This record gives sequence, structure tokens and C-alpha cells, in this order.
Amino acid sequence: MNLIVSDSTIIITLLNIERVDILKNIFDEVYIPTKVYNEVVVEEDVTLEASFFIKKEIEDRTLYKLLSRSLDAGESEAIVLAKEMKLSLIIDEKKGRGIANNMGINIIGFLGLLLLNHKKKYLHEEEILEVYNSAKEASFRVSQRLEEQFFTLLEVSAAEHRLSEKSIEADVFFED
Repeated sequence: MNLIVSDSTIIITLLNIERVDILKNIFDEVYIPTKVYNEVVVEEDVTLEASFFIKKEIEDRTLYKLLSRSLDAGESEAIVLAKEMKLSLIIDEKKGRGIANNMGINIIGFLGLLLLNHKKKYLHEEEILEVYNSAKEASFRVSQRLEEQFFTLLEVSAAEHRLSEKSIEADVFFED
């Protein structure tokens, strides 16, 4: 089973652009701590699919208090939950990513999710660009450096897809 913990930003972005499938393509369940649940459900006034988004309480209140000195409540709880469950974390905020990374937590952001969907052939290049542009229109922000890296990696991934498709076509052509 493919499980992950998530902060609220990506969930809110995907809900706003009606593309939660970006998560569902890759993960069986997304765990969210109580503070993230409240940020998404209460503050954004949306309903989450309970069988996919699993609300879970954190246990390590000491670590939470320490993290919440420099991060918001949702990010702090998401990092604690990822650490407790020994799962990767979906988070985009730079400071939170740095802290999670320093704690040995594997992280992925919105752009990484898009690239993963492309690599696993759930979304083609044009769809990725549509989703990316929709997210930017819905207030998703990214640094120019990350944006450039994303487009470079997308080009490489697209080229690999084209090569594998040509290889499949060649295999079919040369079969007896």
C-alpha cells in the first residue's frame, strides 16, 4: 500500500483546481494531522473523502511545540506525523521542507507529484502543463529556479516517454 502524509497547501490547491486525482494516481491513502484537517475542511469549507484522506492525531506534543516555534501549526503537525509514521511528506513551503529534510523525512512537493504522474504515465505532458497553469492561477507559487528545474525535468521525462514509445513501436514492427 502506498501511503503518505500531507500538509494542507497541496490538498487545497488540488481541491481548488479539481485535480485530487494527481494524489490518487500515486497514493492509496493520504494521512493528515488534525490541524491540517481543520485548515482544509473548516477554513476552506470543503469535504474530504474519508477513505482516502485519513485524519490522524499526532503523539509527540514536545516535538510539535518545538517545530511550531518556527512553522505554522499544520506544517508542524504534518512533519511530526510523517516522522511518527515513518512516511514521506508532501510539503511545499521552503522552511518546512528544510526542517523535514534535516529530520530524515523524505519530501515531495507539488511539482514532484506532477513529474511522478508523468513518469508513471498517468498524465501526458500537455495535461501536466494544464494542471501546472491551473494551479498557478489558483495561487500556487514557485520560485523561478524551481520552475526552471521542473520544466527541464519534464522535458527529460517527455523525451524518455517518446523513446520508450518508439521502442515499443519498433518491437511490434519487427515481431514475426
